[in-house]
Amino acid sequence: MADLLKQQGNAAFAAKQWDSAIDLFGQAIALDPSNHVLYSNRSAAYAGKKDWDNALSDADKCVSLNPKWSKGYVRKGAALHGARKYDEAIAAYEDGLKVEDTPALKKGLEEVQHAKEAEEAEGASAGLGKMFQDPGMWAKLAANPKTAPLLADPQFAAKLRMIQANPQLAGNAFNDPKMISVLGVLMGIDMQGFAREEGSDELPPGYSKASPPPPPTSSTGGASSSASTSKSKPAPAPPAPDVKMADPEPEPEEDDEEAMAKKAALAEKTKGNDSYKKREFDAAIESFKKAWEVWPKDITFLTNLAAAQYEKGDFDGAIATCETAVEEARSIRADFKLVAKALGRIGSSYLKKEDYDNAIKYFQKSLSEHRTPDILNKLRDTEKIKKVEETRKYINPELAEKAREEGNAKFKAGQFADSVALYTEAIKRDPSDPRGYNNRAAAYTKLVAFPEALKDAEEAIKVDPTFVKGYIRKSLVLFSMKEFTKAMEACQAATDADVEKKHTREIEDQMQKISMAMYTQRAGETEEETLQRAMRDPEVASIMQDPVINQILQQAQQNPAALQDHMKNPVVRSKIQKLIAAGIIRTR
Repeated sequence: MADLLKQQGNAAFAAKQWDSAIDLFGQAIALDPSNHVLYSNRSAAYAGKKDWDNALSDADKCVSLNPKWSKGYVRKGAALHGARKYDEAIAAYEDGLKVEDTPALKKGLEEVQHAKEAEEAEGASAGLGKMFQDPGMWAKLAANPKTAPLLADPQFAAKLRMIQANPQLAGNAFNDPKMISVLGVLMGIDMQGFAREEGSDELPPGYSKASPPPPPTSSTGGASSSASTSKSKPAPAPPAPDVKMADPEPEPEEDDEEAMAKKAALAEKTKGNDSYKKREFDAAIESFKKAWEVWPKDITFLTNLAAAQYEKGDFDGAIATCETAVEEARSIRADFKLVAKALGRIGSSYLKKEDYDNAIKYFQKSLSEHRTPDILNKLRDTEKIKKVEETRKYINPELAEKAREEGNAKFKAGQFADSVALYTEAIKRDPSDPRGYNNRAAAYTKLVAFPEALKDAEEAIKVDPTFVKGYIRKSLVLFSMKEFTKAMEACQAATDADVEKKHTREIEDQMQKISMAMYTQRAGETEEETLQRAMRDPEVASIMQDPVINQILQQAQQNPAALQDHMKNPVVRSKIQKLIAAGIIRTR
């Protein structure tokens, strides 16, 4: 039941019906409160509804139930991201990556980091943008001698208006020297001391030029010229010495022995795959075993080994190997799909052993790890096989006869409900015996459960089309339902089935009873009213539109004996009897 509710919840989730999905997952949780997948699914539904608090609560519950399931951390990170708790979201994704390195965790972490950076950048831009929204901005800039000339530039003025309209553009202001001057005025800072024209050696107030160093002593007449040159052009600073950079450390290489073991194991796996394809299962088994012994870090060695054992018919060996694979996969945090594959193979092995309970159990476990159509179909097929086998094993004609006789005794005593229970047991014990259905139909009729009685009568006929009492029982039920036309048709079918004429008297009595009821029902009815009533039956309407039948009816009006000749044709007879039963053809 919980699995059905989960499927319905998934369908509602796919349709973005968040409230319905939340309710269905909640019902499933009430039936299976230890199922971490259900909490994960409901967390996703809450997130779809943007109910981040409840999404986080379910994600936390999911993680607590199965800390080694990476998707729980994905749900937790998503809930925290939605709540704009970026640091906590980053921590949740990082915790998940410690459990298992998956694309979903990586993507979630990257997205929340980008969101955090974008929010921080937006905050900085918003601070600068507020200055450009100052109502007195234009007056301040026009009054300042440094910025007043800038306003005469139409392009620059347009740029200021764009920043006013979209404050986030203010973040690019530091890339423009003119805009820096504008910022200085708006911030109330005199930028004169922080900017000078290119090539100017003017210094801000309070600063003085440094005295040039004394010229070097020289005995030549060029000393004066050198001194003069040194006064007009400062001496260049000595170049900074090169710093020797440390060589980058190489990435640590895989241990040579480890690499060799892995290579050898993969070579054995390739050999095993080749042997498997050739259906040389013993050789494949040896290769896969050796691969795992050499390098026990790849679960596919074990799942392949189990596949070879399965094909060989060693189902117990396949089960044991897959159980080891699941255990080892948990310890090395292998891909959950490999775990699902191993669990599915255990289910398939139990199915071959005709252990349907365990097969169903492991197929369900596989689907809880990773849902695939193949395993889902196997689960459904196994459930059907189990039901059929349980029914087959329950069959016992002797016990069926005993239950039926006990039901007959209860029926005669007027204990109809008890007789229904005993007839039901008889049917379960021998579903190929039409008498059980027929007797239960009689009991249902006494209980005025006509639909159930009719269904049982039809089932008795289906089980044995030569069972005349089934047709008679059907006619009796239809008579009780006042379906006189159909009751008459059932009697006619009983006549056809009674080839040995053992039930002729019973059938004729029933037909007489039906005819009297029909006559009473139609007493005083005009031909026109009869035709209108009969034509409401689609089958009668179809017969009346048949040109062959119309021609036969016209002949019968002139020569009634001709109708008897036409009745020798089974198809025509059936249609004529239908019209007689409907009252369109009246017999005397």
